[in-house]
Amino acid sequence: MPEQGVDRRHTRRRFLTTAGATGTALLAGCGGILGNSTDTVEWVMNPAQEKIEITVQYAPLFEYLESEADIEIEETPTASYSGTVQALRRAGESDAMFADTSPGAVAQVPEEVDVTGMRVAYGAEKYFSLITTTTDSGIEELSDLAGETVATAAPTSVSGTLFPLYMLSNAGLDIGSAPGGSPEDFEIRASDHSTAREQLIQDPSISAATTGAFSTAAHVPQEQFDEMSQDFVDISVEYGDAGSRDPQLNLLAVSDPIPRAPIVSNGDWEGGRKEEIRQLMIDAPEEAFQHESQENLADELGVDADLLEKDESELSEQELADVQLVEDHALWFSGVAPATKEDYDPVADLGNELGLEWSDL
Repeated sequence: MPEQGVDRRHTRRRFLTTAGATGTALLAGCGGILGNSTDTVEWVMNPAQEKIEITVQYAPLFEYLESEADIEIEETPTASYSGTVQALRRAGESDAMFADTSPGAVAQVPEEVDVTGMRVAYGAEKYFSLITTTTDSGIEELSDLAGETVATAAPTSVSGTLFPLYMLSNAGLDIGSAPGGSPEDFEIRASDHSTAREQLIQDPSISAATTGAFSTAAHVPQEQFDEMSQDFVDISVEYGDAGSRDPQLNLLAVSDPIPRAPIVSNGDWEGGRKEEIRQLMIDAPEEAFQHESQENLADELGVDADLLEKDESELSEQELADVQLVEDHALWFSGVAPATKEDYDPVADLGNELGLEWSDL
């Protein structure tokens, strides 16, 4: 895999020519702040799903910001949600830093971050958590998970762990000291969204998985969502693809709508560039969130681009997985909407309901 920071500077697109007069006027109004010198801005990157090269996934947005603001983005992927939070906690006044985080990070480090904006997926500012099981597990409702093992995302993942724990607690299961400790009525195996899904599919000892809908909704038939959650049907961008992937999973629970994950900045960083870069994200054209082509993306991932032109029936199991890998590397959000810390109060309230000490997570 090429080093993204180097490769992108040779291939980045010039969005100023395609964004129109709005982008030109924005830069002109900056009084030269975004103009002549190239500054380095660190971007701390929350862990993606296991098979996702997050620096590849984010390349369109970084190309746009580097081109428009004449900055160089230094990518810092982290191994865990807590790693992202720790990087924000360590940042000082001179650290020009943005980060993509989970909604829970705003509750964890409210003094250390400023909310840049809420990531929006194809017009939707809310997303969902799902609890799923296999079709042959014998699990029909959440209470059946007593004494079973449940695969979860990271302990501080809002959609992959916290909302599911709340749903399990409401179903009468004793969640004990989770997510920091162990539940009383069931066992948890923490990893990430895609690993939790794959463990459910491949490991008979796993009775359910708790994930964001982006990981498992495609395995659940639409009619199950129709029966369980009108909010999901009306709001979720994943509803359209529900039931499109094998194997089928059965739906046990759907969360209430959750505010989508934010982009944040170092709260101690003061300076004009911070606000201007924030505004560039909010005003970004649609193409700033899209790879130039699936063929280029396939090449970047070492996948044969010719596979993208073939019918699924012509592909082997491995080739189908390669095509899916390319599709999964599309940047999952299509815009950044203005937002404040108060937009994430529902997540903080959830933590209070679970008895969490956010600062300890």
